[in-house]
Amino acid sequence: MIFFQSIRMALLSIIGNKIRSFLTMLGIIIGVSSVILIVSLGLSFNNQVTDQFGDLGTDLLSVNIFGYGAVTSMTPEEVNDLGHIPGVGGVSPTITGSVTAKNRNRNTDTNVEGVLPAYEYVKDFHVQRGRFLLNIDNQYRQKVALIGSETATKLFGMQDPVGRDIRLNGDTFTIVGLLKAKGDSLMGSNDNKILIPLATAERFLQTKGIQSFEVKARNPQNIPAIKEQLQQVLTAKIGDPSGFDIFDAQAMIQSAEKTTALLSASLAGIAGISLIVGGIGIMNIMIVSVNERTREIGIRKAIGAKKGNILLQFMIESIFLSTLGGSFGIGTGLGLVWIAGHFTPFQIQYAWSMVAISFAFSFIIGVLFGIIPANKAARLRPIHALRTD
Repeated sequence: MIFFQSIRMALLSIIGNKIRSFLTMLGIIIGVSSVILIVSLGLSFNNQVTDQFGDLGTDLLSVNIFGYGAVTSMTPEEVNDLGHIPGVGGVSPTITGSVTAKNRNRNTDTNVEGVLPAYEYVKDFHVQRGRFLLNIDNQYRQKVALIGSETATKLFGMQDPVGRDIRLNGDTFTIVGLLKAKGDSLMGSNDNKILIPLATAERFLQTKGIQSFEVKARNPQNIPAIKEQLQQVLTAKIGDPSGFDIFDAQAMIQSAEKTTALLSASLAGIAGISLIVGGIGIMNIMIVSVNERTREIGIRKAIGAKKGNILLQFMIESIFLSTLGGSFGIGTGLGLVWIAGHFTPFQIQYAWSMVAISFAFSFIIGVLFGIIPANKAARLRPIHALRTD
């Protein structure tokens, strides 16, 4: 009965001073909402980066050769020999260039890649219609091509491009397959491209030698060992480690996750300071409340209220102020996250664990910062309290 009476008196005190109570809770509201917003956006950004790098393949190593001295490239045979490294599932050399593709009165600028049949497995590119490139296409330098879905739409609209001819920088190529849509990645659009046989690309693009290729591991766990082997082989071939670069999506994901987690934690810590400031505000206003209600406390003690009753009343009032502020802060934070999801390109991820932590933290703040004022009220001597005007 005494407990519920204390709750009633605490609520009456808060409602009786609406503006002061709101301003007291404002620090908690800002702190909680800021923490939820920052952590949710950090989590969303981390997931976005992970997905983007994941699209490149966590079981892939991308090698780019810049050259050192006279050695600026490798032959297709030398690249294919890297497939004998333990743990390697496939190797795909690539020659890349830009062309103007034309179909009658339609034309578009796009990328053309000279590849081998292994490209289908290594890069996980498959056709939705037609066929993929064959070894015989490369052997006889056939002028055949695979076309990306975006490029196909630009050149053929809704028509089926398989079996049709296109002109690439004036040369005629026959389309033998339409690639499945892959969407965008950090490297740009995966659908705005044309694939042709590697040997054909060497002559067509007037490029000799391979300067970029991908290595696919049978298991992502083999990536570190394969990367070390590649570095040894390429250093021996090119002569200097600065002459090539090995891009490891798996390592980039781990690095991005650590960076994002550190940044989010730092920003959340800064935002969390406002929770402490809010707690100090609650303690300050509770001390003011005790001073204002000194005579009331004296009367209650004079008619039989115990020290614990007074302590409980002011502790409940402090906890109510803090948890109400935390609740409003949670609602505000989730609202801001929802708004951010409509005005940013991120796939928003709500930090529900942080919601629970924020509410618990606001409760703890109410307890910790309410102890001093509540104890001050409970220790007032009735005779001194009743003398106060």
